[in-house]
Amino acid sequence: MSVYKKLSENDITFFQSICSAQLQPNEAYSRDEMPIYGEYFPEILLFPSTTQEVSRIMAYCNYNTIPLTVRGSGTGLCGGAVAIYGVVLLSTEKMNRIIEVDQENMTATVEPGVLLMDFSAHVLALDLFYPPEPGEKSASLGGNVMTNAGGMKAVKYGVTRDYVLGMEVVLPDGRIVEVGGKVAKNCSGYSLLHLLIGSEGTLAIVTKIILKLLPKPQKTLTLLLPFDSLPQCIAAVPLIMAANLAPVAIEFIQKEVILESEKYLGKDFPDKSAPAYLLLAFDGRSRQEVTESGDRAAEVAIAAGAKDALFADTSERQSGLWDARGAFLEAIKSSTDEMDECDVVVPRNKIADFVNYTAALEANYQLRIRYFGHAGDGNIHIYICRDGLEESLWQEKLKEVMNALYDKAKELGGSVSGEHGIGHAKIAYLRQSEGEVIFALLANIKKAFDPNNILNPGKVVDVKR
Repeated sequence: MSVYKKLSENDITFFQSICSAQLQPNEAYSRDEMPIYGEYFPEILLFPSTTQEVSRIMAYCNYNTIPLTVRGSGTGLCGGAVAIYGVVLLSTEKMNRIIEVDQENMTATVEPGVLLMDFSAHVLALDLFYPPEPGEKSASLGGNVMTNAGGMKAVKYGVTRDYVLGMEVVLPDGRIVEVGGKVAKNCSGYSLLHLLIGSEGTLAIVTKIILKLLPKPQKTLTLLLPFDSLPQCIAAVPLIMAANLAPVAIEFIQKEVILESEKYLGKDFPDKSAPAYLLLAFDGRSRQEVTESGDRAAEVAIAAGAKDALFADTSERQSGLWDARGAFLEAIKSSTDEMDECDVVVPRNKIADFVNYTAALEANYQLRIRYFGHAGDGNIHIYICRDGLEESLWQEKLKEVMNALYDKAKELGGSVSGEHGIGHAKIAYLRQSEGEVIFALLANIKKAFDPNNILNPGKVVDVKR
């Protein structure tokens, strides 16, 4: 592990002269949404409000070899936004302005601390639409960009990367640069823009983001499809995709997760008679368009074994279903004393194989494992629950199950993470999955941007100084 010096009184005085700061930040800043990955308290927590303040802070840290970690809302699941080496934690929460919505060019320019839910509501009120919708709506846009967040609408609309046109960033040495811009296409050398997207704050600090917007869909429809088994449920997905219906989302759900969500929310799910479900969403320009797509999807699903097709065509009914889906993670967390998560992505036609394998691991290891995910793009979220298991046995079983899951994903042609990133918790799995050649290329990219290894050290590739 790299060793960095502690802050001196002069360091602290300098930071306090730049922006608001806390010397004893509360516990919330020591971890993200997965406490199992540990708590790490920084020596100082900084709240800059301008790009120039970030630039001065980074230049000072680089000159004095002081490690700095960037944090948005702290809603990550891999320990990416915690200061594992302590020292400086920089929060973007005061950089929260929607600077501009350019309706002529269909773009918005925002600061990184703007929350996804606030931004989505703002542009919807202007009859515009920002499609990326990860499960955690209180996440910051900067965090979404730096993890290339996906979400439920990725089937039709893609992920965050597809909507980032440009960024202003501060490099580890304090220099301010702009990449991309309000252009529809760009073939000007290497794409530093796309290299920075998904880099988890290890290469630069984003201070402004230019996002692409779309016209707001006029009509939406949700379809709930119950099945007698999860493999049967997942087998219907390629048939629905092959019908050219352009669903916005296709989610698969275990009955057990629905029951836990009901308990957590205190609200009844419309149907819980089946072991497994598909949850589909459609949008379009007219009621006829979405109804025809929903009807055709129902026909295909019933032919593939669905027991029924339950339509939700009012905003209230649709919100009830998607609110329940959005609560799955918190519901599972509330049902156990500790858990770990796996966020693999596999080819769509391999989801059933992976789910069956996961179910076999659950039986073999006598651990409660809950899973759900984006059937439309092969991204599966698996949560291994401790449920009071003795510490040493829990650690032994957890390690074996996690290794088995990642090995199976690689065998099926998948990847370590579909949307949650690597942080510090998944580095070993990334290295194992990608191999030494790719891992060395990633490490060299990190060194090119940050030769002193001070920006979010210990994340993604863990380059040693």
